[in-house]
Formats: sequence, C-alpha cells, structure tokens
Amino acid sequence: MAKNQLNSGSIEDLKVGETLLMNAKKVNGDKLQLQFAEIVQSAEREINALTILNKSDERFSSRARRAWVTAEPTDASNIFNINFGDDNEDWEMTDKGEVMELDILNPVFEDIRFRLLVTETTESTEWQKDNLERAAKRKGKKGPFVMNNGNYIFSNTSTILTNEETTDKHDFLIADSTMIEVKAEDLVEVEEEIFDTENVIS
Repeated sequence: MAKNQLNSGSIEDLKVGETLLMNAKKVNGDKLQLQFAEIVQSAEREINALTILNKSDERFSSRARRAWVTAEPTDASNIFNINFGDDNEDWEMTDKGEVMELDILNPVFEDIRFRLLVTETTESTEWQKDNLERAAKRKGKKGPFVMNNGNYIFSNTSTILTNEETTDKHDFLIADSTMIEVKAEDLVEVEEEIFDTENVIS
C-alpha cells in the first residue's frame, strides 16, 4: 500500500494497533487541526470480548481514542502529500467548520508511524473541570463515572512518532470498585473545542 493514501481506512474497520488520520479542520490562526484515531490496547488490559461480539450494535461502537494535533497547512501538505490550501475542492463546510475528510490508515512521516498514547490523571485542566460531564472517564458512553481513590479520572491523549509497540507506554489508573452517577443538570457545560496544542507539526 502506498504511504499516506487517502481513503485507505475507516473508523468502522479500524483494528487494534492501527492508526487512522481521519480528517483536517481549519482553525484559528490559519492552522489545521488533524484528528487521529487509534484503538488503544494496554499491556495490562485484555481485549473485551463483549465489544468484539457486538460490533454492529451502536451501543458498542468503535472504542477508538482520538487525538487532535495542530499543524501548519504547508508542513502538513509536505508530510502527507495533500494540498491543504484553500483551492482544494475537498474542503466541506460543516456545523464544526471547514473539514476535509482523509481516512489515511497508519499515516507516517519519513517511514515512522503516528501513534496515540493515553495518559490518565486525576488532575483536571480548567476546561475539564468546567466540563466534568463530558470530560471525566465513564463506564461506557453514558455510564457512571469511573473513579480513582474517590477522584474523577481524566484520560488525555497525545500523538507521537514511533515504530515501536506502544502497549506498555500508556498510563492507565486503577479504578475504584465503586462508581458514581452525576446528573447533567448539576453541571455547567461550556461549548469549547479541544485542542492538543502541545503537539504541533512544525
């Protein structure tokens, strides 16, 4: 398969250990926001058979983790051999802004793969604190909150370049045996995009 090939993968068919560059979105400062996805497998976690055997049930939809990386259009164009300029007719206006669908399976830079890492912590950012209902870790999409020593868990993702296995590089916290429910009306929700500004292609 050619490197960085458009439409070479899909989120529905993504397998453990594969990475998908899903799309690019225009953001402030004449930058791009690249959305990566990967079904993360930790060395300390077993693959859940329930998820595999209920793949077609929307309640068990893809558990791919996401990471958003800010990039300069020119640099991203050179790396992925894609025209991210305004003259590309593949840009589409959506309710989230101008987006270009990519679906590049296992994207690379100089033959080194882009991979996702997960780091869990009980220390929230200001955005996570203000958006607890959306940001804190849950058991399932709308299930109870998962706790660590009575504290909410926040699961952060980053994007790295590596051809090595990443199963032992993720940092997951041990969950308490008791989970709690929080009503949405008890929380204030603020609409805000999540940016991974620490991972900038330059």
